[in-house]
Amino acid sequence: MKQKVYLGIDTSCYTTSVAVLDEAGKLVGEARKILDVKPGRCGLQQSEMVFQHTRNLPNLMEEVLTGKEYEIVAIGVSGYPRPLENSYMPAFLAGTGVARTLAAATGAKLHIVSHQENHLEAGVWSAGGPEAERFLLLHASGGTTDMILAEKQADGRFKLTEVGGSIDLHAGQFIDRVGVALGLQFPTGPHLEKLAATADEAQMVELPVSVRKLNVSLSGPATAAFRKLEAGADGAALALGVQYALAETFTRMLRNGAAEYKVNAVLLVGGVASNSYIRKHVTEKLAKRRVSVWVPEGRFSCDNATGNAAFAWRMNK
Repeated sequence: MKQKVYLGIDTSCYTTSVAVLDEAGKLVGEARKILDVKPGRCGLQQSEMVFQHTRNLPNLMEEVLTGKEYEIVAIGVSGYPRPLENSYMPAFLAGTGVARTLAAATGAKLHIVSHQENHLEAGVWSAGGPEAERFLLLHASGGTTDMILAEKQADGRFKLTEVGGSIDLHAGQFIDRVGVALGLQFPTGPHLEKLAATADEAQMVELPVSVRKLNVSLSGPATAAFRKLEAGADGAALALGVQYALAETFTRMLRNGAAEYKVNAVLLVGGVASNSYIRKHVTEKLAKRRVSVWVPEGRFSCDNATGNAAFAWRMNK
């Protein structure tokens, strides 16, 4: 008898990923590949992303499905960046094309959701919460720095309303621009975190924090970081300063948001939110305000397809 499973596919800006959950919601297969970016570059054009996803997906699908006796019950796939009208990005066409083809061939139910909803679902699935009907979602990555009010609906889905965030640079852009200037490979997040861990905290390079109620600015801290680097700042100490500036920015924004919307739970997702230093700082600071912070396992915080598989599984239940 074939094992019933739920398939997730995600083709984000810098990661191709596939995941499989069983009927109990347990991860039984996963594969992902970070897109190739030439040294010294800070990103890829959408056409290059689509090309690499198209090349990667068959290999990843073979890795998780070949030799398995699976019956695919439902498929979840990211079709657009945010759950908003006219939200569009070509990179997601690669994933939706494969998902639609598989659904048509197998009879599996198809769920096309946003990349942001995928992150939320992966976060809740991995962290085991929040269980509250209303909570704040911080989605911090290379293309997003959004504070979102998540409200559970009668059909089990979440209504996501952006209530704050960055007015200029995204958190991941801040990290990557400084990281590339420090000679780190793009995407620089994991490398910057390792570099910062070697710094003496007492020598941390201080950067400004700009938070106005529910909105933040990261262009000023980025400019300050470049000036410090030009003045001869130590790379590790500067990397630590970048982490601290982001952690404190998130803390103040979330603190204000929790008070404004009267919620006491926060879920952190996105590549930047997988940084252990930032997680620890935000969690400890918000705990003093009696706001609980839910953090998924690091690999399920950054781009992955598990949330889409989890959504397909949850909707079937």
